[in-house]
Amino acid sequence: MSRPEILFPLFAGLETLEGVGPKTAKAFAGLGVEKPKDLLLLLPHSGVDRARRTSVRDVVPPATVTVEVTIGTHFAPRAKGRPYRVMVNDSALEFQLVFFHARGDYLQKLLPTGQKRIVSGRVEVFDGVAQMVHPDHILLPEDADELPLFEPIYPLVAGVTQKIVAKAVAVALARMPDLPEWIDLGQKAKEGWPDWSAAVHSAHAPSSNADLVATASARERLAYDEFFAHQVTLSLARASLRKVKGRASLATGRLQETVLAALPYQPTGAQARAVREIAEDMATPLRMSRLLQGDVGSGKTLVAFLALLVAVEAGGQGVMMAPTEILARQHLAGLAELAALAGVRLDLLTGRDKGAERARKLEDLAQGRIQILVGTHAVFQKDVIFHDLRLAVVDEQHRFGVAQRMELGAKGQWVDVLVMTATPIPRSLALASYGDMDISVLDEKPPGRKPVQTALVPTGRMDEVVEKLRQAVAEGRQAYWVCPLVEDSEVLDYASAEARFQHLRATLGEGIVAMVHGQMPAAEKDAAMAGFIAGHSAVLVATTVIEVGVNVPNASIMVIERAETFGLAQLHQLRGRVGRGSAQSTCLLMYQSPLSETGERRLKVLRDTEDGFRIAEEDLAMRGAGDLIGTAQSGLPRFRVADMERQTALMAVAQSDARKLLHDDPDLSSPRGQAVRNLLWLLDQDRAIRLISVG
Repeated sequence: MSRPEILFPLFAGLETLEGVGPKTAKAFAGLGVEKPKDLLLLLPHSGVDRARRTSVRDVVPPATVTVEVTIGTHFAPRAKGRPYRVMVNDSALEFQLVFFHARGDYLQKLLPTGQKRIVSGRVEVFDGVAQMVHPDHILLPEDADELPLFEPIYPLVAGVTQKIVAKAVAVALARMPDLPEWIDLGQKAKEGWPDWSAAVHSAHAPSSNADLVATASARERLAYDEFFAHQVTLSLARASLRKVKGRASLATGRLQETVLAALPYQPTGAQARAVREIAEDMATPLRMSRLLQGDVGSGKTLVAFLALLVAVEAGGQGVMMAPTEILARQHLAGLAELAALAGVRLDLLTGRDKGAERARKLEDLAQGRIQILVGTHAVFQKDVIFHDLRLAVVDEQHRFGVAQRMELGAKGQWVDVLVMTATPIPRSLALASYGDMDISVLDEKPPGRKPVQTALVPTGRMDEVVEKLRQAVAEGRQAYWVCPLVEDSEVLDYASAEARFQHLRATLGEGIVAMVHGQMPAAEKDAAMAGFIAGHSAVLVATTVIEVGVNVPNASIMVIERAETFGLAQLHQLRGRVGRGSAQSTCLLMYQSPLSETGERRLKVLRDTEDGFRIAEEDLAMRGAGDLIGTAQSGLPRFRVADMERQTALMAVAQSDARKLLHDDPDLSSPRGQAVRNLLWLLDQDRAIRLISVG
């Protein structure tokens, strides 16, 4: 799809703007500005009141003042490094203009004694004398109108000044074409939002601080435009995933009933609802793309298994993919019992399967004898052919972004996809990262899970903690001891884990303590984990490799050293490793005092609640979205005006509007659809544009 001609002026080089040379254009890149259109959304972050005063007397310094003065005597500096001073009088007061490193001849020309000028800048008092150091503006009285009453202040980088930005913005604004409206007219009228062009002009010409807040009408409209463009992109991705004919997999319910009847407990209402949503999606000929979001211990495994049974009941196969071999084996262990109840054949395929063993599994898969396969990425290899694959469950511990989801579809196996995540995601992030998917949430805990008692302990009390641990081990309990994260360096992580391992082994005895860390060969790691799972060792010292999915019901103690170095979500995940059995579990968060204010707030949130969604909201409020899931790999959109954390409601409206628009006009060919295409170009939604062209 080629760029609409009406937008050409906004896509020219920056150097085509008056006053912007190659050097400035290069500097602008540091602000994310590469084309004139980018200047339109480079909004001022604050403003300065430049309204005219009669005298500096009218303000309480330090303050910014704009005033007309008569220029008096110049005093050149007597020694190097001293300032140049110019005496001036306003209507009521004499004060000084002060310049450092200035050329006298230039200042004589700029400020001729006896003439009138308008000066604007910050006035401070030194030794009882009012001074304005380096005025921001010096104008002839007849040019006074050039100075706005409220001057917008823009973000800057080296090589770009306020003046340069303001001038470039003015030229870019002059190039703005009149574009047809892309927002739903009812929505726009209800919110009282201005047209796009008026909104951009108004956002660059605030008349007071009230125009700079996110809820100001012009800014809110522009934020909505960003959310809407992003959601249209996600909806197009979703439509292109669904356009591909899936297969209707109809559940008979026979296998599911067998399993549920044999379970010692009833599924929660949330589990039953999620299974129903999944089965309904699988029954349609469209391809399912659903996210199963559940907190630690909310019973995702059962839901995933029942979904896999839908595929088997419909005469097909299912696959469950895990990011690591340890987790794949664990899924296998977790599902084996359920598969036996259902009388379904389950098998494992990882990179370790070689030779005859592998050939046998591949043959069984191709013949349909293996009904459910658990595997790692090895499942993606060319020679792995299924007899009739209907459902892929992806255990999303590695960020499985939109691109990977589309790739899974592109393998030609038009399977339904269910992505499981154990990280509760606040609604705003779920909308931003997974807007192309439908979401099922498990927000109830199965009965019988006891809350984990969480306590904060300063590192100074290490000996007490180790002593308590000794008693617990003597009573037959098992514990995790998580070592601190050391500055992104695996070598140092290893050193800190090694030291703690030696210390605990010396105190608790040989053979009782095992260790896993990132530097170990996979086979050793697996052996240490397997030994702990089997109960051969009682204490497992680990770097965070145990964070996800490890299930040892007998482990009831979790010690996290230097807990303040971890993120909230991570601490919540780690704590979720205990409290899986019938024993009362404890989690000790050890911290180095003194704690920073945010450090203390984070640890207290964790101590006071086990609700992962509340913890995630709190984490988002404290750290911001980019940090929360690591923007680099999160595929999270970067918005210029919109604020994902504080404008969730706006994002939700944008999502439902985008989905409705594409339902009514899938290829954006209606007048409104054409208008939306302009928006997608303006906001760099290249992926959306590619999807329309392909579509």
